[in-house]
This record gives sequence, C-alpha cells and structure tokens, in this order.
Amino acid sequence: MKKMWKFLIVAVLVFGLALPAAADTLEKIIQRGELRVAVQTQGPPFSFVDKNGKRSGSSIDLCRLMAKEMGVKIKFLDYDWDGLIPALMSKKADMLAADMTATLKRALKVTFTDPFYLSKSVVFTKRANAGKFQSLEDCNKPGVRTAVLLGSTGATDAKRLLARTTIKPYKGGGPLLINAVISGKSDIGVNDLSAIQGQMQNFPKDSIAILPFALSAQPLSFAVRPEDTHLLKWINLFFMWVRSDGRLKQNLDYWVNSNRWRKDH
Repeated sequence: MKKMWKFLIVAVLVFGLALPAAADTLEKIIQRGELRVAVQTQGPPFSFVDKNGKRSGSSIDLCRLMAKEMGVKIKFLDYDWDGLIPALMSKKADMLAADMTATLKRALKVTFTDPFYLSKSVVFTKRANAGKFQSLEDCNKPGVRTAVLLGSTGATDAKRLLARTTIKPYKGGGPLLINAVISGKSDIGVNDLSAIQGQMQNFPKDSIAILPFALSAQPLSFAVRPEDTHLLKWINLFFMWVRSDGRLKQNLDYWVNSNRWRKDH
C-alpha cells in the first residue's frame, strides 16, 4: 500500500509539472499586443466621444497610459452602464474602466482595483424648481419623481434615502437623466457629481441645479475578473506609481476637478 501511494505521489508530481501552465490574462494581453477595455458609451468626464469624434476622458487617458507602460496597443469597447460588468465577465474585455463605485454587491461578481478617486452621489433638479428642493426632506416626498441610472450607485442611494418618491430607472448614460429632469418627465435626478458636471456641457447653460447636499461618498475603481490576480496587482502598482509621480493628480485636475477640458473636447 505504501509503495502504491509513493507511486501516485510521484506520478502526480511528474505529470503535473509536465503540464503547461495556462497563460494568465496579463500574459495574454502582452502576447496579443492589445489591452481590451470595457468603457461607458457616454459618461463624461470619464469616458465619452468628444466633439472631434475621439474617445476621451479621465479613465480613457489612464488606460492609454496603462497600455503604454505595458508596451501594447489599446482597444476600447463601448457599453451602456448595465452592460459593463457582463462584458468583463464574458471575457469580451480584459478590464473595466468607468466611473464605477466599488460597492459590496458588485464585488460579489468582480474584483475592484485600489480606488483612484472618491466620488459623491448628489441630487439635481431643473433650475426653475431649485427653490422647492433645498434639503433631503424636501426631495423625499410622495409624488416626487426621481430619475436614476439602471444599476448605478445613484439608484441604490435613491432606494435607500428617497424611498418615498417614485423612482424611475433609465437604461443608458447619465445624459438621459438630465434630459428627463429638463423635459419634466422627472422632478429630480441622482448621479455622480463629476458625471453631472461633465454632462451639463451638452445642455442649455443653467438648465439644472445641483442641490447642496450629498447622498454618499464612495470610491471609484477599475475592475477585473476575480481570477486575474496578476493583472489586478499590476494595475494597483500602476496607480501607486502615477499617484506618486503626479500623473494621477494631473489627470484628475484636468478632467474631474475643473472644466478646462471642455474647450478642448
């Protein structure tokens, strides 16, 4: 019996070592010479097609920088908000790069990188109606119609803090929420502050007002599949380097913390 066990152990070691190791996702990216990234179709200032027809935004520039550091080309794959995680999990994309908050629920499906920005979820309304909605209590009343993006953190915040309102989910990008409020289909909308500020450029000036309180403050992160630990560690190391050498601050100061990008895009 002991001889049989020894034989089995030796066989497992020999044949196990003989089997070629499957290449991980980062190795596949290097081998194919291309990084494939799932991004939001229209989500300025993080990811959008600008007036020149070019894919632009904070997350876009960070991903281009990643690809440059890897020594590969980059390919962006456009999806509506609720299609981003399915695209990643079905292996159509190597990673997901959007203004996505690293929630506990989403982390059951994907693995988030270290956060690169702290985002605020806020309420906005039509400028003419701003006087009626000055507090959370003013907003959270029966009869108030609240526009949210399907599957977003704003939708979760609305269910938690605006439960007395009629919540209307929209499938697509943040501009749909602004349009719903301006057109009168909804009284208020909930979305990420930086996203609203970036999207306002496509609407009449002073058409909406952002209310003076936040529903939550949550970390924005990129995401990979749970098994892709090598790629995850590389991206986290990338963020450490661009944070330490000032490139991340330069990116956020241009795209997120100011409106300077509007004249160029």
